[in-house]
Amino acid sequence: MLLNSKGLALILAASIAVIIGASLLLIPELPAFVFWLVPVICFGASYILINVVLEFLFFKELRNIYEMFEKIRKNDLSTIKPKRTYGHSSLNQIQQEIYSYAHVKQSEIEELKQMAKFRRQFLADVSHELKTPIFAAQGFVHTLLDGAIDDMAIRMKFLKKAAKNLDGLDALVQDLLTVSHMEAGDITMQFEPTDICEVIYEIFDQLEERAAKKGIDLKLETQEPSKILVLADSQRIHQVFVNLISNAIKYSDENGQVVISLAINKLKLDVTVKDNGIGIPPEHLNRIFERFYRVDKSRSKAQGGTGLGLSIVKHIVEAHGSEVKVVSNVTEGSSFSFELDLFHSE
Repeated sequence: MLLNSKGLALILAASIAVIIGASLLLIPELPAFVFWLVPVICFGASYILINVVLEFLFFKELRNIYEMFEKIRKNDLSTIKPKRTYGHSSLNQIQQEIYSYAHVKQSEIEELKQMAKFRRQFLADVSHELKTPIFAAQGFVHTLLDGAIDDMAIRMKFLKKAAKNLDGLDALVQDLLTVSHMEAGDITMQFEPTDICEVIYEIFDQLEERAAKKGIDLKLETQEPSKILVLADSQRIHQVFVNLISNAIKYSDENGQVVISLAINKLKLDVTVKDNGIGIPPEHLNRIFERFYRVDKSRSKAQGGTGLGLSIVKHIVEAHGSEVKVVSNVTEGSSFSFELDLFHSE
């Protein structure tokens, strides 16, 4: 600043002293020392008073505002903090407005940084997940083209393996599209009366062979009548149960049990999918619904799957106005639960 409180106070105090001294000339018969003593006293008192007032009520606040603008110019918004001030109310309001602006911008910057980090991680995960089935199928096909196609046994074996990897790639792409559409809000749920027991028994039939290979018993527990109607998107809620029950089978030990419990609670249906498998360590519980997140990457890869199942479950359940809750203990199993609205005919 070109002019500070001391400089302005000096100018104003000198002006007051000159005015007072000139005024004394109008008073006759004053002692000579009055003409220099009074202006000096007026100058000193005025300088101190004006300097203190200007410094604490204006210039200090102006410096704070100037520092804020400098930090904004340097994009150093995180260090801008509100200060207790005693200045003019207008200056205080300006300072608070600047702080509010900086706080909002800092939040936006942090959000953009987080989104950029998430986007980089997502691209890396997608590239990694796509690379595995593509390279595997590519290897089998090139082996056949290099001459192995003439051997009938090898040809069929490699073609089946290539087809399996391409089927996995197709499932991954379909799950990616589903998650992307859900996050973008492009998928509208078609809510209709749905017999949840019928949905669960259909999935039991669908996964019966997979469960039988590990000796796992699929069980539905409910004290209600065999027909329980909920208001849900039948296709999407079917997808939720397929993913949860498939995971329960996949991560359960042999000769285990997967139990789906249904309990009516007022206007809601409490749904729980419980297994007695390997469980999930506590440090992973808050991340298992992230896309491509795997608790045990080596074991998850061997077990198959796209790594998007729980993310899809989360989005579908939230679209039904509920939330997926998980309770798990290592070696004791996991329990996933959520609520659905019961259907009541008018």
